[in-house]
Amino acid sequence: MDQMTRRTLMRTGGLAASGATLAMASGQAEAGRNGDTAASVFHIFAFQWKPEATEALKAKATKDIAAFQGVIPGLLETHVGPNLSPRGKGYTFGGVMRFKDQATLDAYVQHPAHQALLVWLRPLIDAIELDLNA
Repeated sequence: MDQMTRRTLMRTGGLAASGATLAMASGQAEAGRNGDTAASVFHIFAFQWKPEATEALKAKATKDIAAFQGVIPGLLETHVGPNLSPRGKGYTFGGVMRFKDQATLDAYVQHPAHQALLVWLRPLIDAIELDLNA
């Protein structure tokens, strides 16, 4: 057998690791496509602020959305803030929330804390939302 060089080992080891990562990701994506309720659900949103939205109200939105963590059952992660992309097409603020499953996302939509946020926030934004199983 030929002597294996460090470069060959790293290349083959890297390929093996990449393959394992891809297999795991494919399995998770397949679980989401098959309606596996055990898969996390990601709620993604972006806002275009209307002119009447002050910097103070934008800061309040950030604070209030981040405060859902620990209040909304099944909400596992919350990331929210200004959009840094130059390709945002006017959507200057957004976030990603990871829920345990579809049922917890559905409950979040009706949760009193979320409904209270929408009362004052909805008139200040044009929003887009996506929900993904992953």
